[in-house]
Amino acid sequence: MEDLLSRLRSARSVFVLTGSGISAESGLPTFRGVGGLWRTHRVEELASPEGFGRDPHLVWTWYNERKAAHHRAKPNAGHYALAQLETTIADFTLCTQNVDSLHLRAGSRNIIELHGNLREARCTRCDVRRPLDGAGLPLDELHHSCGGLFRPNIVWFGEPLPRAPWRRARVGAAQADVILVVGTSAVVYPAASLATRYSAKAYIAEINPEDTAISGRVDCVIRETAASALPKIVKAVSLNSRADG
Repeated sequence: MEDLLSRLRSARSVFVLTGSGISAESGLPTFRGVGGLWRTHRVEELASPEGFGRDPHLVWTWYNERKAAHHRAKPNAGHYALAQLETTIADFTLCTQNVDSLHLRAGSRNIIELHGNLREARCTRCDVRRPLDGAGLPLDELHHSCGGLFRPNIVWFGEPLPRAPWRRARVGAAQADVILVVGTSAVVYPAASLATRYSAKAYIAEINPEDTAISGRVDCVIRETAASALPKIVKAVSLNSRADG
């Protein structure tokens, strides 16, 4: 921990990659954790163009349930700590695989939502966007006037990442002095490659209560939850910054 704190105190650029683990303490299940099966369908069967093509009503029923859960959830101490850390680092990039908007609600600003978000739906034909409220999309409003269907504004299995966010993420990771990998299993690619592939100079710290695919390749491992570890880390860094000031 002290080594990480020292690196953060001197860092000019920090890149953070978060996954569903950071939102678990807000009451949202991890993507592959308990509840990975939804009724009789695997998540991977629903979160795909093929699944949407087979049964868009079923897919939207699932996403509407997720949207309602996101609406009820509140950012936790881990989300707020990262928002505070952003105010102390000259160049700070937060890249999340989550679609729940909790980082945004916690006050983070320089956010890359690598896999999209559930704040809006988009048309499969003309790409027009439609904002979503807490209940999601009414099932009788799936069709757009152009002839297309509204789908969640999310990157599904088998789809490429949007070019602009992916480029921003690669740049952020490449120029970072410190990379924090928080609450992600590090098995979803290409997002997971941001943690270890794009920077030869960064000090890499993993914050996760469980062992992951990259645990053996990072410089520091903190076996705590984000809500537990991040407030302590940010408090120590912030106190030092005020003392220096």
